[in-house]
Amino acid sequence: AAVIKSRGSSSAASAANAIIDTVHSISTPTRRGDWHSVGVCSDGSYGIPEGLISSFPIRSDGKQWKIVQKLPINNYSRKKIDTSIAELIVERECVTHLGVS
Repeated sequence: AAVIKSRGSSSAASAANAIIDTVHSISTPTRRGDWHSVGVCSDGSYGIPEGLISSFPIRSDGKQWKIVQKLPINNYSRKKIDTSIAELIVERECVTHLGVS
């Protein structure tokens, strides 16, 4: 709500479009050789600790999706990913006492 208040209703439309795009990505078969970035719960892929929600490359057959494995990651991207993961771990630790899993 604070984001919408500060940025206006266009941010709500943008969020809605992102949700629609994500649902489409996981419910429609992915074209051969393609993938989509979707925020999902980590299974440990790409060195991201299991259980963290992060963006991953996924493919879907229209019924089930899976994380695409072994895509190359350059050093710049790896550093950015590692920074984001460190922040997510700190945030998770900040709310652990709330008992939310």
